[in-house]
Amino acid sequence: MNAREDRLDLLLADADERRPVLDEGLPGDTAQRAPRPRKGRDANHWRRTDADRNDLTLQRWAVIAPEGREGDRMMEAVQPLVALREGEQGAPARVYRVPQGMDAKRSADFRREIYWSEEVAEEDRPLYLMMLGDLHHTSLELQHALANDALAGRIHFADSAGDTDLAGYAAYAEKVVRYARRGTPEASPDLLFYVTPDGSAATVTGKARLVGPSLATSTEASERGKLPAASVREISAGSVDDLLAGGGGARPSVLLSVSHGLGAPRRGWRREEDSWRRQGALVIGHDEILDAERLRGQTFLPGGMWFYLACLGAGTPAASAYHTWLSQLAQEARHGGSLKAVLHSLPASGQRPFVAALPQAALANPAGPLAIIGHVDLAWTYSFSSTTSLSEGKKSRIYRPLEVLVRGSRAGIALEALMELYRGANDELAQSYQLEADARAAGRADPTDRADRAHLWMLRNDLRGYVLLGDPAARLPLQQLALRAEAPAPAPVEVRSTQAEEPAADAASAASGPAREAAVLAMIRGDEAPRAIAARVMVSLETLWTWVDAYRAGGRERLGG
Repeated sequence: MNAREDRLDLLLADADERRPVLDEGLPGDTAQRAPRPRKGRDANHWRRTDADRNDLTLQRWAVIAPEGREGDRMMEAVQPLVALREGEQGAPARVYRVPQGMDAKRSADFRREIYWSEEVAEEDRPLYLMMLGDLHHTSLELQHALANDALAGRIHFADSAGDTDLAGYAAYAEKVVRYARRGTPEASPDLLFYVTPDGSAATVTGKARLVGPSLATSTEASERGKLPAASVREISAGSVDDLLAGGGGARPSVLLSVSHGLGAPRRGWRREEDSWRRQGALVIGHDEILDAERLRGQTFLPGGMWFYLACLGAGTPAASAYHTWLSQLAQEARHGGSLKAVLHSLPASGQRPFVAALPQAALANPAGPLAIIGHVDLAWTYSFSSTTSLSEGKKSRIYRPLEVLVRGSRAGIALEALMELYRGANDELAQSYQLEADARAAGRADPTDRADRAHLWMLRNDLRGYVLLGDPAARLPLQQLALRAEAPAPAPVEVRSTQAEEPAADAASAASGPAREAAVLAMIRGDEAPRAIAARVMVSLETLWTWVDAYRAGGRERLGG
C-alpha cells in the first residue's frame, strides 16, 4: 500500500470558509489506536432466498412509527403509500409502534422479540421496513439493528423550527404513489456522476478512484448491452445552477455525487437549529452550496435515485463512531487544529440526532428523487480507496448499488449491497479481536496484524454509516415497472370516503364500550393503520385519537360508551 492509499481523507467542509476541514488527511496508522466497536449481532437471517426480493407478495412491506399522537399523524399522512404497498403485496401492512429514543440494547431486544417473534408466520414477516420519524423518534440504533435482517429506509420531514412537517410526509407519499401507478414513458434511466471541482485531496481521490473508474465501467457495460442505461455521463458543474440543470432532465436518473458535506463553523454552530437547517449540505464552492432552501421548488432528479456521498449528508447521529478516536488524536495535538474543527460538527452531549435538511427537501419535492443513500456520520474516502482482504474491489463497493438501481430494483436492495460488505468487514474485525483473546488466554503471542485491524475498523465504520432515506420499496418509475392497473384500494379507504357524510357524533355513539377499547388497543399496539381502525368502528380519525388520549389518561372508564 503506498502513501496515498494509506491516507485517510474526509469529505467535510467548514461553514466559515467552505473549505475542507481536514484537507491534509490523517496517516493510515492512526486508526491502529481506534477503540474496539461495541459487540453486536452481525449475521442476518435472509428469508425466502430463492424468491425474487423485488416481489412484495413474497417479501412483504411494513411500517415502523413512533408511539403516541405524533406517530398517529405521521401514519395518517402516508396512508396513500401504505394503501399502495398493501395493494402490491395483497395483504395488510404490518405496523410496528415503538417508543422514542431506543438505545442499542432496546433495539436489539425489539429485533429479537418483536421482529423475529415466533408468532409471526414466516411468509408474513416483512423484509421491507419503512421507518417514520427523525432519529430521536425511531432511533438510528433501531435502524442499524434491523439492517442486519431487513431492508430498512426512513422518511422524516421537519419545518424550520424542527417540528414535524406532516405536509412533507403527505407530499412524499403522493409522489411515490404517482410515479408507481403512472410510471414514465422511459424504459431505461440515465446514470449520472458528479464530483465537486474544488481541487481538495478528498474529491480528487473521489474522481480518480471512484467516479472515473465507475464512469468507464458503466460506459463500456452500456455499450455492450450489459447495463440498461439510456445514457451514462458526468455532470460538469461549478455552481449550484449548473448542478441543478445537469440533474434536471425529465428521464428518471441515478446520480452518484461526491462532495464535501457542510460541517459546523470553526467555533461550532451558534444555535442547534442552525445545524438542523444547514449541516450536511452539498458544498461546491465558497458561495455555491446546495442546501434545503436552495433546492426547494427546483426540479432535480425527478422520480430518480441519489447516492449522496458526503459527510453527514443523510444526517447527524447522537454519537459518532469516530468521536473517541478523533478526541484522542486531538488531545495529542499532532495534527494541528483541524481535528478540533471536525469534532465541532459532531453532536455535543444532550443534542438530539437529526435527518439532514437537504435530503428532506429533495424527498418532499414533487419533482425530486424517490430515495437517497447517504452517510449519517463522517464520510471518508476509505470505502472506495482502501485495499482489504475482502474479495470486493475498491470502486465496486459503491458502484454495485448504482448498478442495482439502474436495473430497476428497489432502493432497499441497493443499500443491502453495501450492508453485505459491512457485515463482511465486521466479521473479520470481530475475528481479529477473538484471535487476540484466544492467544492471550493460551499464553501465546498475539498473531493479529494491527495494521490490518485498523484497516478493517475504518472500513467497517465507513460502510456502517450509509443509510437509506425514503421508502425501501421505491424503485425507478420505468415504463415496464409501472402498475398498469391501479392496485385495489383497501376497504378502509373506500369506507372512509362514504363515512365522511355521516355526523361524527352519531357514529361515535354507535360504538360500544368494548368496541372502543378494542379500537384503542389496536391503535396502541399498531395492529392496523389508524384509518383502517377508524373505518371499522365507523368514526372519524379525530374521534379515534380522542379515545386514545382518554384511554391513556384514565383507562377504560374514561372511554364511556
